[in-house]
Amino acid sequence: MTLWQIVLLASIVCLALKFAGYLVPSAVLEKPGAARTANLVTVALLAALIAVQTLGAGTDLVLDARVPAVAFAAVLFALRVPFVVVVIAAAGAAALLRALGWAA
Repeated sequence: MTLWQIVLLASIVCLALKFAGYLVPSAVLEKPGAARTANLVTVALLAALIAVQTLGAGTDLVLDARVPAVAFAAVLFALRVPFVVVVIAAAGAAALLRALGWAA
């Protein structure tokens, strides 16, 4: 099987799963357990994505300027600072740390 065949097959499977979701009765989706699970899975996936993008570089675990920048962004979010300001401040913090010689 070539790479393109695998990509096409995966795309077809994803599309089929998406369409299968429309066949689920609304009564199942309105149950509190299903809604709570969907919310928790979303948060868990987002947290995993942030962790991988912050701590990973290829197959290595890296602690560089991204780690304190993400921590700074988390503090700003806790203080309910607007999103655009958080992004700019965290990017500035990472840039400042890299300019001061923190591992790039």
